[in-house]
Amino acid sequence: MDCDQRNIVNALVESYHEIGGINHLDSANLPSKRTVTATCEKLMQLLFPGFHDEEPIPADELEMITAERIAVLVETLVVEVAKTLRLRDDETGEQHRGYRQQARELVCRFLRELPAIRRLLQTDVEAAYEGDPAAKNFDEIILAYPCIEAIAIQRCAHALYELDVPLIPRIMTEYAHNLTGIDIHPGAAIGTHFFIDHGTGVVIGETSVIGNHVKLYHGVTLGARNFPKDENGRIVKGNKRHPNVEDHVVIYPHATVLGGKTVIGERSTIGANVFLRESVPPDSFVTNVGEKLNLFNKITGESVEPVDSGNDS
Repeated sequence: MDCDQRNIVNALVESYHEIGGINHLDSANLPSKRTVTATCEKLMQLLFPGFHDEEPIPADELEMITAERIAVLVETLVVEVAKTLRLRDDETGEQHRGYRQQARELVCRFLRELPAIRRLLQTDVEAAYEGDPAAKNFDEIILAYPCIEAIAIQRCAHALYELDVPLIPRIMTEYAHNLTGIDIHPGAAIGTHFFIDHGTGVVIGETSVIGNHVKLYHGVTLGARNFPKDENGRIVKGNKRHPNVEDHVVIYPHATVLGGKTVIGERSTIGANVFLRESVPPDSFVTNVGEKLNLFNKITGESVEPVDSGNDS
């Protein structure tokens, strides 16, 4: 059968002229998604040396191998970050070579954060080991637990997000989302000893703030309560939309916690399938019985009332 390729080409080109918003023509080059995802793999090698390598790394060659890997990352990331800076400012052409120097400074600042990120990741591995009785050792956790990969990539992406690098942090965390089923926005601020048990279906929004020693189970959502709109009916960007979770909180499977003014007080436990839009005080235990929300003080066993967080704005 004749495929009629010429008519197909003509129809597609016509659609490119008619349908705007999903074309990217005659403008700055986009960052390479493939290169950014490959960068995530290289970062995992630096963060967990020997765990993501085909061959063992001799201790006496560690410095040389690390230097080579940093050099490759600088070379590739500078190119991709420069693209995003040009894209942000909608600039093209040779007269904007200054973006490369700016990109290099940002990349170097990011790479200097890797030792601090490794210290955080050590606490995450410890939390997984302490929080999961099925965990046999650290090797199993680093190699097999999806939460470690998702958290490691998010912590790197968050460092770039904090440096105001456009687009690349989101590509990184969506790559981790695709790999693990765990969706953590690069903007989320996460403390030490963070553990996501099982992990599939977890969603953590951009303006979430998570304290130290927090444990989430699969299907947990830290989301937005509503989406305020401006006078033109467009969703307002950049406001605080997602909850704060304080230290030593446990949130069980498929619980949903919504709202930028919602605070889960320290040492609280949120039961499975709870739908929560109000703040709860420290040491709370929240459960669902039927459609009724029950909230108790974990120490006294007495009923307490949630704090109305109000509508987000």
